[in-house]
Amino acid sequence: MASSPARRWWAEKIGRAIRSVHANVSPAERADVARVLGPVEVALFETMPRADQRHGLDVAVALRRAGYGADRDLIAAGLLHDAGKGPSVRLWHRVAWSLGERYGRGIVEALAWLPGARAIFDRLDRHPQLSAELARGAGAAARTVELIAAQADPADAAARALRAADEGELEAGG
Repeated sequence: MASSPARRWWAEKIGRAIRSVHANVSPAERADVARVLGPVEVALFETMPRADQRHGLDVAVALRRAGYGADRDLIAAGLLHDAGKGPSVRLWHRVAWSLGERYGRGIVEALAWLPGARAIFDRLDRHPQLSAELARGAGAAARTVELIAAQADPADAAARALRAADEGELEAGG
């Protein structure tokens, strides 16, 4: 029996939350990042919270498994697509944001009164553009920057693959 889309969404989000708490990046994975990204891009990757680094690596793995491994710009976008979230975003902000995306913006608005929350929710809302700007500043290829910026509204197949990998919905083999 196939699971429902809602059940898959919850499973992905719960799995991501658990992985973020236990996030780790191995030396071999850091070496892989250095093979894909230039030195300044690597420095940007290193500024990301460990959970976002782990998630970027997971997105890159999903893209490779789906057959996009030769697309260096797309893999780089997968690694850096959340760079704009910054270190102040906590797990509860991420949970609230995801619930708001799924069930309505009212959830985020109901929590925005908490100290500092509105600024963080604004950052989460703008993170595709912020991440793209940071990637551009780090010397990322123009296409990588475009793919990162297109997270919210992917127009081409590569941008849609990035979004699907980000959401844990990308199937192996494309």
